[in-house]
Amino acid sequence: MSLRNPALPAAESDAFAALLRRFRAARRMSQLDLALDCDVSPRHLSFLETGRAKPSREMVLQICEGLTLPLGSQNALLKAAGYAAVFPDSPLESEALGPFRVVLREMMDRHAPWPAILCDRHWRVRGTNATAAALLTPLQAEAGETSLVRMLTDNPAAEAMIANLPEVVHEMRGRIALEALEAAGDLVLRDLLTALDAASLRHPLPGGVHRRPLVPLMINVPRGQLSFLSTIAHFGTSEDVTIRDLRLELLFPADDFTRMALKAMAS
Repeated sequence: MSLRNPALPAAESDAFAALLRRFRAARRMSQLDLALDCDVSPRHLSFLETGRAKPSREMVLQICEGLTLPLGSQNALLKAAGYAAVFPDSPLESEALGPFRVVLREMMDRHAPWPAILCDRHWRVRGTNATAAALLTPLQAEAGETSLVRMLTDNPAAEAMIANLPEVVHEMRGRIALEALEAAGDLVLRDLLTALDAASLRHPLPGGVHRRPLVPLMINVPRGQLSFLSTIAHFGTSEDVTIRDLRLELLFPADDFTRMALKAMAS
């Protein structure tokens, strides 16, 4: 006997089952692993994954917690099960996020003359300060590329501009691989990872070289070479999907030449 709720269209129930299977597979968890983490029986989880049972709203959230899903993915699983999204997903340009934009702008401006870049979860540039905008312009090409990953992997200018491109590509690949695992089935991150894999083959790390404890970003400019170390700020206190997915990358001079050159640019 089917346990599917007759009030729920089959397509919706099947959508939940398919998405749950995809999220679990992306996490590389067995049904037993997930059942133990969610404190549910493996039999019931199996019924959920085959569409034979419909989850309650609380069960969906319990599964999301077991899978450690980002807020956007939790909303997607809720919607697939026929429930309303729990977490707000406000456009960055919306009135609701106006006070937050003011904070972001102040953080980027105060960081000058060092570069600051605001990105979304797919590493698309959503804002910069003037220094970062000047450094990114040669990599954006005529099409106005916004993806930092695509700037590294698709723009021929990157090889001449970034002195240690193999190191930067490999470091970015490791970062995206972790984020793709956390996002559980995010197709955009998967595409970016594929692009970085191809770029890693084109720009292999030199053999026999010991990895550095800190990987700088080294940019060739007409007057020499700028060297930066970066920190990435996340905004974890908000339950808005947009805010939670943002990251603010703050670049700092790694040597005196870079420090003096940027101060001269700003004067």
